[in-house]
Amino acid sequence: KTLLGPTYGSPIKQTQVLPVKTTLDLQRRYLVFINKDKVGLQILPVDGNPHKTCAIVCHPDGVAGMALSYDGSYAFTVGGRDRSVVQWEVNLSALEAAVSLGGEDLTPFYGLVSGGREGKFYRELEDYFYYSQLRSQGIDTMETRKVSEHICLSEVPYVMRAIGFYPSEEKIDDMFNEIKFSKYVDTGKLIDKINLPDFFKIYLNHRPPFGNTMSGIQESFKVLGYTNSKGEKAIQREDFLELLLTKGEHMTEEEMHDCFATLFGLNPEGWKSEPAASSVKGSKICLKEELPDEITAEIFATEILGLTIAEDSGYGQ
Repeated sequence: KTLLGPTYGSPIKQTQVLPVKTTLDLQRRYLVFINKDKVGLQILPVDGNPHKTCAIVCHPDGVAGMALSYDGSYAFTVGGRDRSVVQWEVNLSALEAAVSLGGEDLTPFYGLVSGGREGKFYRELEDYFYYSQLRSQGIDTMETRKVSEHICLSEVPYVMRAIGFYPSEEKIDDMFNEIKFSKYVDTGKLIDKINLPDFFKIYLNHRPPFGNTMSGIQESFKVLGYTNSKGEKAIQREDFLELLLTKGEHMTEEEMHDCFATLFGLNPEGWKSEPAASSVKGSKICLKEELPDEITAEIFATEILGLTIAEDSGYGQ
């Protein structure tokens, strides 16, 4: 299961479950953590709710370690350069109050997307979700539509991509398994469909926590490419196509040609794999005409994928 954890500027370095004073306290457990310069508290189990965690700066120059008192009343942190040990009193009621004020059910999660519940993003998500129901039943059918609150699992990747999240095949399998086995322990049955609230949580917990950035693409081109005459990292067209066919979650030739045909607007009916087998030869000629001899990170993002690069080095749809 993949869940959004505390995001406070740097990865978590150390965690400890807070000890309890009595057996009654076992009903509610807490996790204490440190990262580069902060100490924080997280309510268990982790579910992606941003109000269930808090953190404060404990050692600005870096924290080296942490320990907890036997009764869970205090946390101790030790710095590196500052050569100091700080004792922190654990106040669970303050964190619980923040959770209560944050709302129940999906209310805390709406704030994690632009505009919240009434914003443009969530409205678009709803539209795509319900359009996906129509798509799975057949767009051109004249039969009576079956009204449902769910979509089948096979539609999940398409809706994810429609709202700007492009998961790898491995991550798609992770999402499928997470949904399928979500109630297996309680019911012994596999789940083959998902409703909008659960889909929304899956999206929030699996998407990149800090959004998509150009720096990630540029880093890939630094590893895979070479420095061209302009001082930019670039990949030759032939090498670029070879990488798509042979490395990582490699594509078949049919998938690759279909994908480029759609990206370049040469496949007006969208993603189709069947016609590709009869047009592979023509697609190869097309790729040589459509793709430049030399591909940089910026060309790949803007001209091939059609993404809009923002000023903060991030990119949108």
